[in-house]
Amino acid sequence: MSGEADTGAPARGRHKIFLGYAAGVGKTYTMLAEAQRRASRGEDVVIGYVEPHDRPETIALEAGLDAIPPKRVEYHGAVFEELDTDAVLARHPAWVLVDELAHTNVPGTRHGKRWQSVEELLDAGINVISTVNVQHFESLNDVVAQITGVCMRETVPDRVLDEADEVVLVDITPEALLNRLKRGVIYRPEKVEQALSNFFRRGNLVALRELALRKTADEVDIELEAFIEAHDVDKTWGARDRVLVTIARPHSAAKLVRRGYKMARRMSGDLRVMHVRSPGVRPSGAEEAALEDVRQLTEHFGGEYVELTGDDPAEEIIRTASAYQATFIVMGQSASSRMEEIFRGSIVNRIMRETRNIDVVIVASPEPEKKSAQQSPE
Repeated sequence: MSGEADTGAPARGRHKIFLGYAAGVGKTYTMLAEAQRRASRGEDVVIGYVEPHDRPETIALEAGLDAIPPKRVEYHGAVFEELDTDAVLARHPAWVLVDELAHTNVPGTRHGKRWQSVEELLDAGINVISTVNVQHFESLNDVVAQITGVCMRETVPDRVLDEADEVVLVDITPEALLNRLKRGVIYRPEKVEQALSNFFRRGNLVALRELALRKTADEVDIELEAFIEAHDVDKTWGARDRVLVTIARPHSAAKLVRRGYKMARRMSGDLRVMHVRSPGVRPSGAEEAALEDVRQLTEHFGGEYVELTGDDPAEEIIRTASAYQATFIVMGQSASSRMEEIFRGSIVNRIMRETRNIDVVIVASPEPEKKSAQQSPE
């Protein structure tokens, strides 16, 4: 705001993105429906560019909305239509609709990509409502190629999504999407069979849908973390469950890791496994090998493994749980004797006392191991 007062530059426009996982999920339809609602409330909304999908239901929603004619660009003897950025800037509506962020503009236009044209409109203080499919984001390019066998040439930087003011997931089940495709709602009848045997295989759609759901959840997590930091919230928020498994004795750790994984999987949450080393204590070769097994098992389950060094294991666990925003801590039974707990205190009790907003799960230990030279108190 201070920059606006000093330079006279307009405040940046708001950007709302409708995110989907494939053609036909309803992104353009949903965008136009919102535009109609805004127009009915008297807001100044115009169509900047909507892809000509030839879908009657979508075309019907364009009725009554002001539209800026597309710019006609000649290239190699053919004429193409593009978003007329200059015309939108001259009209300067409150809101403009721009379909398909990942679109590559015809050579000769000011920007190579449509998302770059949108950036210019936002910088001019115009609010933009746009659409994009998850497979076009640069960070997912390799993953999408592995899933579908198709390398997306048209991509959008992830920062465009990160910087958006609002991201709305437009979602339908793969079954409903395939039904639309077979009924000729998405493509012309002669293209349906080819689509079904290539990109629109059910397995592809399930995987792409999961990517879209995860991408949206990640954006929500970023917003939540920013809110917690901005408001100095000193508590654990259960927006997404996070399971923290603490390992004291690596030889009996597999049971704890598996229990933590089952909990995280059941709650569609995240898993982290941690081990605290004592400074100056060199672990034996057997212990190092056991910790490596723990790391591999954790990563096999899709979790994150971390090792810390500290004199006070309880303090390290409490600090890590807070930073990780854990909702559950999974621990094994203490191996300390009753006398040690009286004089030194119980690690479990201290953690439970100082993490009141986190559920602590104590897992029964397996049969006691034979005492060895390497065994150390927990």
